[in-house]
Amino acid sequence: MTARFKLNSSLAADTAFVAALDLCEVRLMNDANYPWLVLVPRLADAIEIADLEADVRHLLIDEVARAGDVLRDVTDAEKLNVAALGNHVAQLHVHVIARFREDAAWPEPVWGAVPRLAYRSEDRMELIDRLADKLAEGSG
Repeated sequence: MTARFKLNSSLAADTAFVAALDLCEVRLMNDANYPWLVLVPRLADAIEIADLEADVRHLLIDEVARAGDVLRDVTDAEKLNVAALGNHVAQLHVHVIARFREDAAWPEPVWGAVPRLAYRSEDRMELIDRLADKLAEGSG
């Protein structure tokens, strides 16, 4: 969208590309404890949802909902957690996390509950492919 958009280095290091939607880059968090998407609007200097123009804000929420639907469909999640915290990384990004009653943090938030568990490469690629395919089904 914006030529000046640059993905934050922490987000780049902690996630893998899944798909590009109209507004957001969809990325998979490298934590096999929880299937976890991060949506990053491709807007330069975006920090807060409240600062977005109404039409862009609505598109962001639509894309978050779409990502949540896909994540729930692919993982059979019992619950979705959605958050835009930005305490460590100011760049606007929205977490969409699949939750299960048997996951390591249930019913608490996932942050800091257990050490991050990196995906095995083949498991990560399989999940990315499934998510990307489902996201593509709903496009255009």
